[in-house]
Amino acid sequence: MMRDNLTPAQRRARFLKLLERPRVPLDPKFVGVASGMLVTERGTFASQPGERVPFLLQRSADDKRLRPAVLVLHGTGGNKEGNTALLSELAGRGFVAMAIDGRYHGERVPGGAHGTKEYNEAIFRAYQKPAPRPHPLYYDTVWDVLRAVDFLQKHPAVDGKRIGVVGFSKGGIETWLAAAVDERIKVAVPAIAVQSLRWSLENGQWQARANTVKDAHLAVARELGKKEIDAEVCRALWNKVLPGILDEFDCPQMLTAIAPRPLLILSGEKDPNCPLGGAKLAFAAAEEAYKGKPDCLKIDVAPGVAHQVTDGQHKAFVSWFVRWLAPVATSRA
Repeated sequence: MMRDNLTPAQRRARFLKLLERPRVPLDPKFVGVASGMLVTERGTFASQPGERVPFLLQRSADDKRLRPAVLVLHGTGGNKEGNTALLSELAGRGFVAMAIDGRYHGERVPGGAHGTKEYNEAIFRAYQKPAPRPHPLYYDTVWDVLRAVDFLQKHPAVDGKRIGVVGFSKGGIETWLAAAVDERIKVAVPAIAVQSLRWSLENGQWQARANTVKDAHLAVARELGKKEIDAEVCRALWNKVLPGILDEFDCPQMLTAIAPRPLLILSGEKDPNCPLGGAKLAFAAAEEAYKGKPDCLKIDVAPGVAHQVTDGQHKAFVSWFVRWLAPVATSRA
């Protein structure tokens, strides 16, 4: 594992400086519909100039008490609606549960995204632009997550001191990045997302990660005069659109900035997107950072499982939020 001398506070400050952009008023616009014991809210809030974030939120119809919140982040090619069942499950357990569309996904594209088409196009455009450039691959959505936390802290049903985040695949990477930079995120669950991108390049196991946005990588390969994607193509793209992801902001380093807040890591032993050799570097870094509070860290690697969350792991992360966010509603002041 690459080591540096940054403290967690310094790492957070450096990553936040990279993300920082004008903070516009949230200006939330949404409608709520009650059905039985639950209320569903759909709407948008402003993230930065020219960007509004579509969200889907479910909560108890009992609005007399404040409740903890869980933000859910989807994977590549997904959208917030894909997590509707999970939102209902969490709301039924006493949480305010909210999902957002990541950049160039779902309703972030007028008329709806066409799978990963717009996402790949945006990544390649960012690669071609001179610095300072946008960061559509992970980082820009991490900014949206920070603004979603702003939104939840202002929501009249939410106890703003009890906010957790769970994300899957792409959303899991955004989870460990966001939790590292924002201490208001009290509990983090990155699912099928913990790895070392540096290790994957150095050990020839970059293929599955690159293939999640294959068209963008192929376009960069053509720019570099290559017929196929290789490690050089990945390094060129990642260094431009994900500055620091191969060193100070790689997962092993960022997990240390989450400690000692509760962290549950869900992985699969055979996950090609998050090869176990690199994931083990991240596990070791987390274990070292949590030596003083080992109960706040749990690592669950499903034997023989590839890029998916098992039923047992699903139950585990719901229980993790129940344990650490204690969804016993608190009275309003």
